Amino acid sequence: MDALDDLDLRVSGCRACPRLVDWREEVARTKRAAFAGQTYWGRPVPGFGPPDARLLIVGLAPAAHGGNRTGRMFTGDRSGDVLYQALYDIGLASQPTSVALDDGLELYGVRVTAPVHCAPPANKPTPGERETCRPWLVQELRLLRPTVRAVVVLGAFGWQATLPALAEAGWRVPRPRPAFGHGVRVELDGLELLGCFHVSQRNTFTGKLTPAMLREVLSTAAQAAGLGR
Repeated sequence: MDALDDLDLRVSGCRACPRLVDWREEVARTKRAAFAGQTYWGRPVPGFGPPDARLLIVGLAPAAHGGNRTGRMFTGDRSGDVLYQALYDIGLASQPTSVALDDGLELYGVRVTAPVHCAPPANKPTPGERETCRPWLVQELRLLRPTVRAVVVLGAFGWQATLPALAEAGWRVPRPRPAFGHGVRVELDGLELLGCFHVSQRNTFTGKLTPAMLREVLSTAAQAAGLGR
């Protein structure tokens, strides 16, 4: 077992935030009618992707009936449908869908993670929960540091969590910290940091984030990381 596998195993056993523990386990017991016959993961969801990833994608938190059900980031929900389709379109995923742990999906040089590893009520972790979970992201960044060359952050919440985590993991982050925005690019000691609107249903259904916009940010990050076609 390598260091990142060990980290993922420890993440999946975390019980540090009582509100999140109660919620994720309640959702796993009651289930959504469409998934009534399935066994929910119901635990913190670790990152997904190779240990030598050159591109890291940082989201917000697992969805109650997505990652909290399947056990994999952005797997089994509409946000994941959009994200993995885009990664497939630019040659960084083996298939355009992500529905279950055993569906055969592979990511090429890309890892996907989140600043909060448990599904939160109403998809809204508290700032305190974000801070409690931050050491996991810091350690993940430290383990990826030898290879990671670009980070795409999906949404303002993730941006606010990622900047201090990058600083704690050893990168020099400008002061004042750069503000989030779609398409924002920041150079950090050989690391390209990019902002992107989150792939939430609210953003994708309203057209605030289109597939083309997402592909553009991911392609830019992939180029900075030395990946892609």
